[in-house]
Amino acid sequence: MTPSETKAIVTLSLLAAFVDGEKHERERAEIKRIAEGLSQADGVNLPTLYQDVLMKRVSMASVTGDLQSPESKQLAYEMAVCVCDADGTQSDAERMFLTDLRTSLGLDASAAQFSRQAEDIAAAVPVAATGAAAVSTPSAVAAPDSAELDKSILNAAILNGALELLPETLSTMAIIPLQMKLVYRIGKAHGYELDSGHVKDFLATVGVGLTSQYLEQAGRKLLGGLLGKMGGGLLRGLGNQAVSSGMSFASTYALGHVAKRYYAGGRTLSTQMLKDSFSNVVQEGKGLQTQYLPAIQEKARTLDAGKVLALVRGA
Repeated sequence: MTPSETKAIVTLSLLAAFVDGEKHERERAEIKRIAEGLSQADGVNLPTLYQDVLMKRVSMASVTGDLQSPESKQLAYEMAVCVCDADGTQSDAERMFLTDLRTSLGLDASAAQFSRQAEDIAAAVPVAATGAAAVSTPSAVAAPDSAELDKSILNAAILNGALELLPETLSTMAIIPLQMKLVYRIGKAHGYELDSGHVKDFLATVGVGLTSQYLEQAGRKLLGGLLGKMGGGLLRGLGNQAVSSGMSFASTYALGHVAKRYYAGGRTLSTQMLKDSFSNVVQEGKGLQTQYLPAIQEKARTLDAGKVLALVRGA
């Protein structure tokens, strides 16, 4: 892709991130942090783009014309869809934005099918009964096997690290619902029935934004030139992608272990304690990623990106 196409794709992703106007301030702060952290990559000044989007100095119509190749148009649409679905199923405003984007880019029905697949992934998180909140007192359950929980956390971290090595955008999007399912299972193991709102709040409290995390994952691939052949091929440059997969491995590893401490301790940790604990365990996870990189790479070789929804549902 040309630098102008890369810039257009990133701009459309940021427009998608704010289209519903309901982003929490902490999520906006995370998106800004990511924009600053990925600044000047591949000739794209992300902090400037971020400000342009917030100040409404750019629009869909002003950037779609920079996308010339069919591949860049498809990738732009796919990333926008995943941004809209990262924090749950699409709002009316997001759905309208994506419909307009599909029309503006001149995409066919296959693009709408991609949107439906992304919606299915976003909705594939198990929750307590509709409207139920996380109970303040856990139900009586046998004490979970700590070693088994540790094993499930490690396996989830390896899987998410592997997913980030795949070029397809749906693979990257699957990381978030898989993280949510991990927290859900850990809470359930300790007797807590969690709804999706509680799981999202838990992730946000420790410092993991949903939209911002997807933007960071996708941004590292796009701006680092790691996507390879768009929409095809299995892997490209596993060694070069090790840093990228390491972030998903470390964040998943940390989420699992902090959730384990939180629910095992009766949900008594303060917000600051949760943040500090998560930050510390992320560093631990980054250290372990090198040790488990061969397992991550091997897992990536066995994954079928065309079956991501089945993977999320079955995890």
